[in-house]
This record gives sequence, C-alpha cells and structure tokens, in this order.
Amino acid sequence: MLIQKIIQELQDIPEDKLAEIYELIHSFRINLERESSADETPTEIVIEGIHQGIREALSGQTIPLSEMWESIDAE
Repeated sequence: MLIQKIIQELQDIPEDKLAEIYELIHSFRINLERESSADETPTEIVIEGIHQGIREALSGQTIPLSEMWESIDAE
C-alpha cells in the first residue's frame, strides 16, 4: 500500500529534517483542500508535486518557518 511506502520513507529521514517534511506535507494538504473546492487536480500532478517538494526539502531548498509567511498579505 502506498501509505506504508510513504511511512517507510519518513522513517528513513533524519530527525532534524522531519519538521521541514511536516511543513511541506501540511502546506500541500491545505493547498489541496483549497484547490479541490475550485476544481479537481489530476492525481499525477498531485503526486509529482509531492515528489518535487520532498526533493527540495531533502536537498535543503527550504524556507525557514519564520520567513514562510512574510510575503503573504492577510486580507
């Protein structure tokens, strides 16, 4: 099952990188909820987005949490 493969991958990630992975997954899920209310995203695009995000997180291409929301304008 795919969820078991994801869990195994998470177990192999160093502890000091887990916060970044959590933020990636959480942000991704929130964006999915927003998008699903507007239109449906094909599964392949969603999966590629997850893969890209994980690649970026593992290669250190991340934004510190303290800076993540700086450019977001609250209405």
